Amino acid sequence: MEYRVEEIARAAGVSVDTVRFYQSRGLLPPPERRGRTVIYSDQHLDTLRQIRALNRQGLTLEAVGRLLAGEAQSDGIKASLLGALAEAEGEPTLTRADLARRAGVPEFLLESGEQAGLLRPLEIDGEARYTESDLRSVEAATLLLRSGFPLQELLPLARDHALYTQEIADRGIELFDRYVRKAGQEGAPPSKDDIARTFRELLPAVTTLVALHFERTLTHRARARLARAGEADALEAALAETQGPRLKLSWS
Repeated sequence: MEYRVEEIARAAGVSVDTVRFYQSRGLLPPPERRGRTVIYSDQHLDTLRQIRALNRQGLTLEAVGRLLAGEAQSDGIKASLLGALAEAEGEPTLTRADLARRAGVPEFLLESGEQAGLLRPLEIDGEARYTESDLRSVEAATLLLRSGFPLQELLPLARDHALYTQEIADRGIELFDRYVRKAGQEGAPPSKDDIARTFRELLPAVTTLVALHFERTLTHRARARLARAGEADALEAALAETQGPRLKLSWS
């Protein structure tokens, strides 16, 4: 079936501007042009519906675009990976006003966090949305501010952390792509269920590994600095009161 832009927008339940926006982001293939008229197909409609559904589940448009690109994945494996990511990221979302109200902070503070890379809102139907994970991040940052850390010094630190974290994450994704998703090129290809199961298992495992490593590194460096200042006893007393699993990560 063929559609004009107004018709495909109506069929997909989006605005004409949204259709054009998805095209500008490279998510939707270019339509066929006939003179001054552009014509869309059922394939365009299916893609629009998939983008909208995944975006509503909580995936960023960037993540949707990477997965739709597919890199020679079979349709079944691609769908399975999309489902696994949606399951991992698909938390209920909040508006910026909702997040500010629940965290008890002004909205300009959230904007500062976004600029520093500490917060990365989802883009759903052209609106910035936040997850419960963002709420926990804001609450943690607020605790630091209330403890006496100045905002003007925390933000550059957050920017550096976001930059290094993104670089490490990209390298980790490359390893997954090379040794897990494409591992079957020399033998039997992994099934879509195997890839989805591995992804679901590795995502929380890698997150825990990285977080625990940072916690251990921070504690070790703090001990060393306080020891040089002759104040190690205070830190040891504080750590003794929090022995056990201090870091708790939850994946629902």
